[in-house]
Amino acid sequence: MLQPSLTVAGLAGTALAGAVASLSKYLIAWRGRHILNPAAFGATVVTVFGLGTFSSWWVGTPVLAVAVAVLGLLVLWRTEKVRIVLVFLLVVVCVSVVHQAVQAQQGGAAAMPADAVLFAIGQTPFLFLGAFMLSEPLTLPPRRWQQFGVAGLVGVLAGWPIPVIGTVTLGQERALLIGNLLAFAFALRGSVRLVLDKRRMVTPTAQEITFRTKGRLRFLPGQYLELDVPHRRPDARGTRREFSIVSAPSDLPTLRIAYKNGDQRHPSSYKRALAAAEPGTTLAVTGTWGDFLLPRGGAILMVAAGIGVTPFVSQLRQLHAQGAERDVVLVYVASEAAELAYRDELEATGVRAVVFTRDEPQSLAPNWTWAQGVRLDAAGLERVVPDIAARHAFISGPPRLIADLAPALQKARSLSTDAFAGY
Repeated sequence: MLQPSLTVAGLAGTALAGAVASLSKYLIAWRGRHILNPAAFGATVVTVFGLGTFSSWWVGTPVLAVAVAVLGLLVLWRTEKVRIVLVFLLVVVCVSVVHQAVQAQQGGAAAMPADAVLFAIGQTPFLFLGAFMLSEPLTLPPRRWQQFGVAGLVGVLAGWPIPVIGTVTLGQERALLIGNLLAFAFALRGSVRLVLDKRRMVTPTAQEITFRTKGRLRFLPGQYLELDVPHRRPDARGTRREFSIVSAPSDLPTLRIAYKNGDQRHPSSYKRALAAAEPGTTLAVTGTWGDFLLPRGGAILMVAAGIGVTPFVSQLRQLHAQGAERDVVLVYVASEAAELAYRDELEATGVRAVVFTRDEPQSLAPNWTWAQGVRLDAAGLERVVPDIAARHAFISGPPRLIADLAPALQKARSLSTDAFAGY
């Protein structure tokens, strides 16, 4: 982002920008979550105040455009932010083309739309800004429509750089910082404190933690929270993790999360700290997030693997509490019957379920059936849910299961996934 330099002043300015960027993560933060993109903030400080260097965005060149596009796509695919950045690129390129046309007209030259598009894509930092900076999860708002809004705002401001101070314009990094502030405004309501009440095992390998909320927490059934557990010497994965919310909004101020114990020989520092937390410990929720939400109408198919059933517990409990009548089928996959978490709560909601386990669960509810120990695959899913094409499908589980079921799930009216890889 910064102008390359070998002078003492230039090197000092670059070092200062890096220091300011790092400090901003801790000084400009709210309850453990930084507000502004650190690189954009560091570059802005040294540029606006003329501290030895300035932002030049040399990454925005034709030579690097292909590499940035390919590597950026890999990042976006992994973080599931492709659509957000596509919206940004569509807006920023269109605004940039219009801006170039206005400049050409003012200079008495003819507008060349095709050249303007190529310039915006290959000779500006827009690709890098979108793929590697706008997409940063920690500075995005919780809902997808909010993320689209931030992407559009940053696209407009970056595509039409407005002069601010002297030669400094409201473009690129300043545009991103304004988008960060809008995202913070969206996320602010979700930051509350939780007091640990109790914990219990819900299966032989998974446990649940119950909290009491301090302050007003808002979430929708199917969303997840980010829980901050400060501890000494955290490992590379840090002090925050995301957990699907088990309880329903109607259960507040009680809130529950659950997770699989996983690797007990080499647990992460986070898992050790969470396991050591005693009742009465106060922890911070830095936000509630996600769009894994049921549609207002239509038949529903829920597919859960193991502890991936947690968002469905929240959704079904809320529907039951509201007395809502929905056509819902739950397909529940577990290694064995003992690993069927929240079975009693799910049966109490009246949901119709098909269970895939190696051994037969005992005393199933009348509207629950066992799949006779058959392994769930795409063909098996279509066999037990023959009307899948008429349903909105939701699947929560490991990426491998989602991939295995993809041929069947693609036939559904819509598909929402909640992939997880454990903690």
